[in-house]
Amino acid sequence: MVSGRRLYDSRKRILVTGGAGFLGSHLIDRLLALGHEVLCVDNLFTGTKRNIEHLHSHPQFEFLRHDVTFPLYVETDEIFNLACPAAPIHYQHDPVQTTKTSVHGAINMLGLAKRLGCRIFQASTSEVYGDPTVHPQREDYWGHVNPIGPRSCYDEGKRCAETLFFDYHRQMGLDIKVARIFNTYGPRMHPNDGRVVSNFIIQALRGEDITLYGDGSQTRSFCYVDDLIDGMLALMDSPEGFTGPVNLGNPVEFTIRELAEQVITLTASTSKLSFHPLPEDDPMQRCPDIGLAQRELGWAPKVPLEEGLKRTVAHFSASLDSYNS
Repeated sequence: MVSGRRLYDSRKRILVTGGAGFLGSHLIDRLLALGHEVLCVDNLFTGTKRNIEHLHSHPQFEFLRHDVTFPLYVETDEIFNLACPAAPIHYQHDPVQTTKTSVHGAINMLGLAKRLGCRIFQASTSEVYGDPTVHPQREDYWGHVNPIGPRSCYDEGKRCAETLFFDYHRQMGLDIKVARIFNTYGPRMHPNDGRVVSNFIIQALRGEDITLYGDGSQTRSFCYVDDLIDGMLALMDSPEGFTGPVNLGNPVEFTIRELAEQVITLTASTSKLSFHPLPEDDPMQRCPDIGLAQRELGWAPKVPLEEGLKRTVAHFSASLDSYNS
C-alpha cells in the first residue's frame, strides 16, 4: 500500500521529466489527483502531446518543452527524472543522444536537486542487469552487460546515471530514490515503440502475423502501469535513509509465446505466429525479485496479466484509427 503520508502533508510543486511519455503521463495524472502542482518537461522525441492533452486546462499543470541534456532553471519541491527513450527502436535511433540523455540529463537534474535541496527520483531500468546469469534478479546482482553492443547506449547510460545518483548522495548528501523498472505496459504505450506488448496488440488488431524472435521461449514479467505508479510513489514517499535501488516489476513470468497467444485470444484475432532470429544481446530471461520492495515499501503488483491486457487492448482498439491517421 502507498502510504501517501508525505504526499498529503501539503501541496508540492513537482517536476516530472519525460512527462509526456507513457509512464510520465500516468505519474502526472496521479500527482495531480493527489493535489500537487506538476511541471511536465519533455522534448517530445518519444513522448507525445496526445498523452497530456487532457491536462492542458488543468490549473495545476504546466508543460515545458525542453531537452534535459541542457541545464534547467526552475523552482520545484521534488523531481521525478524519467526522461530517456526506453524502447530499443527509439534509443537505438540516435544512440549518442540516448547516452547523453541518461548521463547529461542525470547531471543536470542532480545539479538542480542539489541547488534546491530537494528529493530526486531516478527511473532506472532492469536493463542494468543485461542478459542476467542470476534469476530472478535481486538488487545486489551487478549484472552481465555488453558495454559495446547496440543496446549499450541505454544499458550503460542508465548504469552510469545510477553511479551519478549514488555519488551525489555519498559526496553531497543528496536525498535520492532509485527504482529499477521492469517491463511495464498499459494504455498510452507508443504504438510504434517495438515493445512486445504494444507490438503484439497492434499486429493482432490489424490481423497481421505476430512477430516472435527465437522460438518464443524467452521469458518476461509484465507489470501493469497502475501498479508501477503505486510503486514509484511508495518509493518516493519512503524514509530518507532508504535510497534503493529497488526493483519495481511483476515477478510472475510468462514466455513471449504465451503472451502472444493471450493477445490473440483477447482480440479474437486471426493472426498467426511468425518466428524470426533473436536480436543481438536480447536477454533470454528477465524477472525481478521484489522482496526488497515488499519489505521496505509494502508494495507488490495486483493487476493480473489478463486483466491488464484487456484494458490495454481496449485502449489500442479505441485509438487505432487515430494512430493510423
